[in-house]
Amino acid sequence: MDAIALLIHDHKKVRKLLEQLSETEDSAEREREELLDQIEHELEVHTAIEEEIFYPAFKEAGGKEGAKMFYEAVEEHRAVSELVLPDLGNVTPSSERFAGRAKVLRELVEHHADEEEEEMFPRAKKLFSKEQLEELGERMEQRRKELQAK
Repeated sequence: MDAIALLIHDHKKVRKLLEQLSETEDSAEREREELLDQIEHELEVHTAIEEEIFYPAFKEAGGKEGAKMFYEAVEEHRAVSELVLPDLGNVTPSSERFAGRAKVLRELVEHHADEEEEEMFPRAKKLFSKEQLEELGERMEQRRKELQAK
């Protein structure tokens, strides 16, 4: 699978989990905890393969504009992993505060995925050959397996 197809597949998976989380009732505390655990895991693995493999290649190939997109994407990852997810994990899943923070998480992640799919990925398709995208995808898939084995 090429790198872009792999990342889009991840986006779809996380979007579905976020949608499920947003549709839960306040009383579904256990379901919310389980969904949040899944979302955190998926985002952790996705972020790692992007930041370790895809983003550096994109930044190198993309010149000044690629570097700008790179740094923005990394900061969006940081906002989710260091601010929003920890805040969400620190509130009771049955609270209205949880629902509000879950909504913010969903909006941030969807905004980030949309930007990648509408701006970064079309640019990457111009910067990389099909073979290069396949090679990046293979490396990313291998790294995913390593991370999931932990």
